[in-house]
Amino acid sequence: MSYIGGEYEVRTVTRSVGLFLKLLVIGGLTLIILIALYLVDGVISDRQGYRDEAAKSIADSYASEQRIVGPLLVQPYRQVVEEESIDNGKKKVDKRTVESTYTIFPRELTVKGEMKPSLRRHGLYKVPVYEFDGTISGHIDAPEPKLAGQVEFGAPYLAFRVQDARGIVGRPMAHLNGTAYPVEGAVMTDLEQANPVHPDLAWGTNLRVLVPGMAGKSGGVDFSLDLALAGSQGLEIVPVADSNHFELSSSWPEPLFAGQFLPRSREISADGFHGIWDISSLASGTQQQMMTKPDGPTDAISVTLAKGIDAYSLSDRAVKYGILFVFITFGGFFLFEIAKKMLIHPVQYLLVGACLTVFFLLLISLSEHVRFPLAYLISSVGCVGLMTYYLVFVLRSKEYGLAFGSILAVLYAAIYGLLVSEDNALLLGSLLLFGLIAIVMIGTRKVDWYQKTADLRAARNRLHPLRRIFRQAERTRAGVEAPGGAEKVAGIELLMGAASNAGLCEPTLPEQILA
Repeated sequence: MSYIGGEYEVRTVTRSVGLFLKLLVIGGLTLIILIALYLVDGVISDRQGYRDEAAKSIADSYASEQRIVGPLLVQPYRQVVEEESIDNGKKKVDKRTVESTYTIFPRELTVKGEMKPSLRRHGLYKVPVYEFDGTISGHIDAPEPKLAGQVEFGAPYLAFRVQDARGIVGRPMAHLNGTAYPVEGAVMTDLEQANPVHPDLAWGTNLRVLVPGMAGKSGGVDFSLDLALAGSQGLEIVPVADSNHFELSSSWPEPLFAGQFLPRSREISADGFHGIWDISSLASGTQQQMMTKPDGPTDAISVTLAKGIDAYSLSDRAVKYGILFVFITFGGFFLFEIAKKMLIHPVQYLLVGACLTVFFLLLISLSEHVRFPLAYLISSVGCVGLMTYYLVFVLRSKEYGLAFGSILAVLYAAIYGLLVSEDNALLLGSLLLFGLIAIVMIGTRKVDWYQKTADLRAARNRLHPLRRIFRQAERTRAGVEAPGGAEKVAGIELLMGAASNAGLCEPTLPEQILA
């Protein structure tokens, strides 16, 4: 204790908790922030669900993703089958009638077309849709049928299947060997009803072109079909022929090529894309798949009008790095306390952590209205600015506050680089973590953690009795500072009496101070 400028100033211990207790408190606060980040991640999942519902709503009212299968030459037939059996030692011949179809795959198939994109809005969300305007052409060789017994053939037809028939625009026309024929649906035509042979349609067919004059005969068919087909987001084409050649183009600048076959060549630019596929039946299992399980999955090419990594995916990835924000910020505070012997209250830790969490909510909400880079810039500038202003007062230094703010700004910029760099995200993230760990290890290489622990433990042991003395001193501050020696001495005696009772000083200390 000392007497300075007419008042007594009691110098107290600079730390109120031990090192490990402080770390425990920081760990608890970190857990609270992580729970908040988990809830924010749940908000992102909910918004993604709303976006998916919007896409489904548009697909329900417009057309879903499309898948084109065909054409296949289907020949219906009715066959009388004789089966021999032995009954009571006598040979017996039973006859039964079978109605079925056999299928011939094309020798060549060429699909060329353009996906004309547009956007449909549902609330806040925009979903890409398209209208495929293309030509399906090729050649089919029909061999002589090899069916024994009594056979009656129905009307053959070219069978097509599209995923969602609502997307068919207008009434398509087909050309067979140079002659135009209308494209029929699944309902039987008058010609088929007049023919007694009409088994159930195969392959889930919903588009057909009748092939006149080829019932039960061999021959070749050159076919061509102009098709306008609307769909949402994606288009798939099944390579059913022995030799398949597909060419797709669009003005959409961000295609996603998927399926079992990637383009043999492709061009992607800001003006759109152009892809070419050449697929042989030797490389594709489509024909075998369709023969063994007609309604099962088949190989196909796929093109989706994607929007890159959307805002929700980027925000979700950003939240994954949220723990890095918390560790770096809280770790920086803790090291500052150790180095500068300045207490930062847990409430101040919590407020800064809350600001870190709100950043992600701002990012999600803003990215629904503006492009993600601008949303990230606004959110980061706002949060970094607020935290820098707050830390100037928390750290009691403008320089320290600005330094922490600069570190946070660099961290936000680095995280953005990780988000937009899809190919190198893992490498950059690993280097960033390594660099941060290296900085901490080098910066604390001379810190004697055992000595810090011992000092804080000793301070904590002295703290309890001093608290009572300080309360006594506060009660007598008015008496000590008031004019008049009697009141001043009375205040000193009261304060020293409390210290003597606590065993922290001798009763003669007041005289020493007065001297």
